Amino acid sequence: MEKDLGHYRKAYAKSELLIENTPENPLHLFKEWFNDVDRSFPDNETNAMTLSTIGLNGFPKSRIVLLKKFTDAGFVFFTNYESDKGLAIAKNQKVSLSFFWEGAERQVIIQGKAEKISQAESDAYFNSRPRGSQLGAMASNQSEAIESRETLQHKLEVLEKTYDGKNISRPDYWGGYIIKPITIEFWQGRPNRLHDRVAYVLGTDAIWNKALLAP
Repeated sequence: MEKDLGHYRKAYAKSELLIENTPENPLHLFKEWFNDVDRSFPDNETNAMTLSTIGLNGFPKSRIVLLKKFTDAGFVFFTNYESDKGLAIAKNQKVSLSFFWEGAERQVIIQGKAEKISQAESDAYFNSRPRGSQLGAMASNQSEAIESRETLQHKLEVLEKTYDGKNISRPDYWGGYIIKPITIEFWQGRPNRLHDRVAYVLGTDAIWNKALLAP
């Protein structure tokens, strides 16, 4: 099978990213971009991001997860600690996050280290989730092979009966990670493939250094 995609073309001309207009702290620029995209494209999942880890087999693996919080300290998401990504992070904390906001012709690429957030923070978020999502987290042994969809559905139905009228506590194997960034790159599409790229690198003095990169 072969399909030639060489004729696919798109011109990028919606905005620009000038290094002289960027803040000293990249988290401030991320917040500005995130809010801008969120307002301009309300039907999109602005918080969808690609998380890349190094798997136990030595290969990189990428998947879409949802950003649930960001602060000056980093970027937070939640998952099953015993999933592929959880086991990968346990072995190698170095990860990458990537946001692609097609409508705004923008990308943000982040490298950093993943750490578990506190149990109290994980409890607070788990308790805020819809009841179905809470039970779903318990029903799914994430990343493990299952016999069928029906098996998974039956497990959920059993849990629904077991916890009918009862509070649901966060299982120990489920919770949040914070990605503490070391590098953050902002990419703005420009005409003729001469895109704007500004990269921030965190120095040993905890000061962010930035540079303009060639496209």
